[in-house]
Amino acid sequence: MTLFSKIIAGEIPSYKLAENDQFFAFLDIFPLREGHTLVVPKMEVDDFFDMPEPYLSGMLAFARPIAKAIEKAFDCNRCGLSVVGLEVPHAHLHLVPIDSSDDLNFTRPKLKLSPERLKAAQEKILRYL
Repeated sequence: MTLFSKIIAGEIPSYKLAENDQFFAFLDIFPLREGHTLVVPKMEVDDFFDMPEPYLSGMLAFARPIAKAIEKAFDCNRCGLSVVGLEVPHAHLHLVPIDSSDDLNFTRPKLKLSPERLKAAQEKILRYL
């Protein structure tokens, strides 16, 4: 069972933003920028492009309202999207409020936000969902 499957199952607490039968979205607790969100399929699959086609298109449709909420909740140029797939062996995409492409640089140090700041970011996004 992957780390993300444990989060989906509620075995590990998370700052959940949205969920349906196929997908789960929650805040990254080590974000590139405040509001950085992970969208994961409930199906365990390591490589993003090994997901069945309905999951590939479904994941973007699921992520769209979350991305729009992030854009409204945070002062940013837009919500960037990235698929890296190296950190956790469970397909996922990153939604990050960005002002430039450098804001999606995963080699930069991650933020260390307090639980209170993470909760506040969750509430800001949920206000627009």
